[in-house]
Amino acid sequence: MKYMRPFFLVTDIGFIVYWIVTYLHVIPKSWAFKDYDDPMTIAWNWSFLPLDILISITGLYSLYLYRKNAGQWRMVALISLVLTFCSGLQAIAYWSFIRDFDPAWWIMNLYLLIYPLIFIYMLVKESGKEVSA
Repeated sequence: MKYMRPFFLVTDIGFIVYWIVTYLHVIPKSWAFKDYDDPMTIAWNWSFLPLDILISITGLYSLYLYRKNAGQWRMVALISLVLTFCSGLQAIAYWSFIRDFDPAWWIMNLYLLIYPLIFIYMLVKESGKEVSA
């Protein structure tokens, strides 16, 4: 968890900040993704809200459980990591299909897609050692 903690904090707090900023329309149009004003794109973007907030809740809750020395932290962290991977995958898939390759949005979503894989592997590997012991 010591290596996972900073990733969880950045991601989970980042999602909360992103959705507040999006709700308040603070993102300048020049920073927004392609077709940011299109109603279908707006609906697509907002469809991530429940997923992203669930990621934040599970990620922050796993940190809380870890701090309380509760063994369930691993399962909650794994759920958060899998959901984070899915969020990144969905965004990258969408932009691939519409052929929009904005590096700023791709980097953020590749981060969501790739970093969870490392920690999923570590958690599953660690869990396997506990089962066989």
